[in-house]
Amino acid sequence: MNLYPAIDILGGSAVRLVKGDFDAKKVYDQDPLAAARAFAGEGARHLHVVDLDGARSGEPVNLGQLRSIAGLGLPVQFGGGLRSDFAIQHAFEAGADRVILGTAIFTDPELPFRAMQEHGEERVLISIDARAGYVATHGWLEATEVTAQEAIERWSEGRQGVKRFVYTNIDHDGMLDGPRDEDVEMAARAVGDGSVILSGGIGELGHLQALARLRVAEQLDAIDGVIVGKALYERRFTVAQALAALAE
Repeated sequence: MNLYPAIDILGGSAVRLVKGDFDAKKVYDQDPLAAARAFAGEGARHLHVVDLDGARSGEPVNLGQLRSIAGLGLPVQFGGGLRSDFAIQHAFEAGADRVILGTAIFTDPELPFRAMQEHGEERVLISIDARAGYVATHGWLEATEVTAQEAIERWSEGRQGVKRFVYTNIDHDGMLDGPRDEDVEMAARAVGDGSVILSGGIGELGHLQALARLRVAEQLDAIDGVIVGKALYERRFTVAQALAALAE
């Protein structure tokens, strides 16, 4: 399983939100590049960067930050405000290795498929962010009547379906209370022959160890990895320790 240290950028700083609430943010580093450099120094092999300003405004705001972070040489998956072909192209030009699309699957349902055709299916991920089981969009500010499972199954269906997903349980994001097994199993099985990266709630090494054990015990090979943010910033464990836990 891969580890994706998270760098969420809001107002020029690396922050973490609680349950997706922009009013409940905490700044962990005034310089997102410094945060990325610290993760790289601890052995990170990937980075997960989210432009929260872009997610809220509808177009990328922090491409300059992305360009600097990508300059470290690690593969960066980037999301936030990518709702047009133009925005996706600019994200790749700024150094993103993969792009993450969320709101766009509702505002422009053909966008993921155009992006996959233009840039390669392995470079396009769909983010399914769920609150109380239902998908939330527009920076997690708007609710839909589509369940997370329905959304994943809908977008992964068929030979031309999306193969890579990020699944976040917003109710646990930033809470450090651990992922729910039922969420993990739902997401892993719903993607079919695709893969999913899990996000939300990781607070201790035991959570990562339990996730790795569940993946093996239930044969959930679709789980590609896990995104961790707050626990790393608060030094509950290091990147190296997390990687070791996921390898157990």
